[in-house]
Amino acid sequence: MTNKITREQIREKLDRQQPITIIEALPQKYYDAEHLPGALNIPHDEIRVKAAEVLPDKDAFIVVYCASTECQNSQIATSTLQQMGYTNAYEYVEGKQHWLEARLPTESSQ
Repeated sequence: MTNKITREQIREKLDRQQPITIIEALPQKYYDAEHLPGALNIPHDEIRVKAAEVLPDKDAFIVVYCASTECQNSQIATSTLQQMGYTNAYEYVEGKQHWLEARLPTESSQ
């Protein structure tokens, strides 16, 4: 079972400028269009290959999200990270849709 984090907890960490690594577990085109502030893009099916390079600190506070509650990418990616020994990997279950519904800031790569 994956650890969960809420939108409010993410906002609080960002507002306080606490160390947080945010991962979008969707394909590149969705990330490029819009992503949470400072998020990195590691699609869920690439997490095993890219995690060691992109996430060298296994004790870092990591939040993984995808499109919405229905999307399972974030659950798969968070679970994989935990299996790989990442001790503070959390899933933002409601994902990007939930973030946008609250009209919170996003970034784009376009």
